[in-house]
Amino acid sequence: MKLLLENIKELVQVEEVPVQFKSGKQMAQLNTVKDAFLIIRDELIQDFGPMSKLKDVYKDDDFLIEIDCSNRLVYPSYCDSHTHLVYPAPREKEFVDRIQGLSYEEIARKGGGILNSAKLLHNTPDEKLYYSAMERIFEMIKTGTGAIEIKSGYGLNTKDEIRMLKIIKWIKETAPVCVRSTFLGAHSIPEQYKNNVSAYVDLVVNEMIPQVAAEELADFIDVFCDKGFFSVEDTERILMAGLKYGLRPKLHANELGLTGGVQTGVKYNALSVDHLEFMGPDEIESLKNTGTMPTILPGAAFFLGMKLSPVREMIEAGLPVALASDFNPGSSPSGNMNFISSLGCINYKMLPEEVINATTINTAYAMGISDRLGSIARGKTANLFITSEMPGIEYLPYSFGSNLVETVILNGEVQSF
Repeated sequence: MKLLLENIKELVQVEEVPVQFKSGKQMAQLNTVKDAFLIIRDELIQDFGPMSKLKDVYKDDDFLIEIDCSNRLVYPSYCDSHTHLVYPAPREKEFVDRIQGLSYEEIARKGGGILNSAKLLHNTPDEKLYYSAMERIFEMIKTGTGAIEIKSGYGLNTKDEIRMLKIIKWIKETAPVCVRSTFLGAHSIPEQYKNNVSAYVDLVVNEMIPQVAAEELADFIDVFCDKGFFSVEDTERILMAGLKYGLRPKLHANELGLTGGVQTGVKYNALSVDHLEFMGPDEIESLKNTGTMPTILPGAAFFLGMKLSPVREMIEAGLPVALASDFNPGSSPSGNMNFISSLGCINYKMLPEEVINATTINTAYAMGISDRLGSIARGKTANLFITSEMPGIEYLPYSFGSNLVETVILNGEVQSF
């Protein structure tokens, strides 16, 4: 199949020489082509450039599909590098509890939180988990997302963690988006282990990880390394076991305090450390010149009314920053990356250019896929979206309540909904 997008008002996030990610001052730099064309052959981006060069280069070409993009912008699809979107049910009652002033700990004592989702998942059939997750994925696709990382973590026992990862594998095989899977057996401490956390860590290390690896069910391993969850020592045991089986870390860190999670992630070459509401000079310094992507989850901070990560300080220190949705039933029940982009600008004072880099090339890196997604570059997979008519890149985060994604192309194919 050959597809031509022509008369594009602005082709956004183009790369002549692809990079892995953008950091520091580079995050404010965004390459675009105005009055542009884009050619897709089969699943890949073949070429792009100004419309003035199209006829000279492709004078006698025939295209199966031609799309007029007059007054519209074309972006690479968002890459959402942190989600928990396989879950059994929403937790809206906890939302009301929180409005009435209950803390996370009080909600957990009432039977809410992660342990509530784990209890419900245990009794939910695989098919229901799969189809409800697929509904969420198509909702995300409609708002411009073309790559999704999905974590386990609502099993908290070997059987249910393996079930979750097999459902994620099913999604990976059937969804039109790129899917990466993460084993998060250490998402919370099960009730029966609350007085013996090391015994649960033993279960994760000695039983779960070998089985996950043997069945090749995960791309990454994750731990909730934070106050009230898993200590640095627990985390190191789990990460070392995962690395033994070839599972690179991605870490939940510093959502609840300065607990050493960031430094632990860097020590074990984590692909990303995520949340980062609590960041001091030592945490920022530890991330400099590493391969670990600091990933902020604005939806969770917004929904829970949490302290905001010091994004401006991080960028000014020369760090890269990624923004992901944290789509989950308890603290961020949305996978709308347009809204995440708006929060990046409104709450974190990021420029539109910085937000685009943070939700495309940097999140692609945080999923290990920046060699094939995250930008408009020749030879990369043609996952992109066409906006409705708009004046420029500022308009997308400005219009935080609207879905301005008009057309979605995944793997070189126009999607119909």
